[in-house]
Amino acid sequence: STIIPILVGAMAGYAFAWLEFPGRDWLFIGVVALLVVPLQMALIPIFSLYNDIGIFDTVLSLVLFHTAFGLPFAIFLLRNFFVGIPKDILESARIDGASELRIFVRLILPLGLPAIASLAIFQFLWTWNDLLVALTFGRDTQPITVAIFNQLTEFGNNIEIITPAAFVSLALPLVVFLAFQRYFVEGLLAGSVK
Repeated sequence: STIIPILVGAMAGYAFAWLEFPGRDWLFIGVVALLVVPLQMALIPIFSLYNDIGIFDTVLSLVLFHTAFGLPFAIFLLRNFFVGIPKDILESARIDGASELRIFVRLILPLGLPAIASLAIFQFLWTWNDLLVALTFGRDTQPITVAIFNQLTEFGNNIEIITPAAFVSLALPLVVFLAFQRYFVEGLLAGSVK
């Protein structure tokens, strides 16, 4: 749920920022419009779809849902960062004979690392802390938030079980944030000043 939106969002962000194709601006407006679609509005239709195609209560169903709702933000954030990369760098790479794939892998990804790290933090935290989607699409497939919720309802005020579980659910996001914190502020502020 974190890696797929980053990969697809980076490629789409590069395409929206630097490639010319018909309908590019209208497609980007569509991506921006998808940012305002509330997650809760899609729960019941996607629940029915997953039930019909037989992937309800699987990890794949959770990954696909989080990927679908993470992609508009990923594309928006990375496209806006990639637009700030100087055009001269890309033109000199094209003059040297680099293909679009080589430019993307060798130039865009290393230069876009702060924005990619910021996106990774956001997407990981949104996925990790999710309770609503996990409760809707999973009975036996339980992320840690659902497991803690089930312990809360089963044992009531039994703090001895809930407190260590809450600490475990806090530790991993804290490690991820501390690992990427130097890129986080740089990625968020990139493009804010010309």
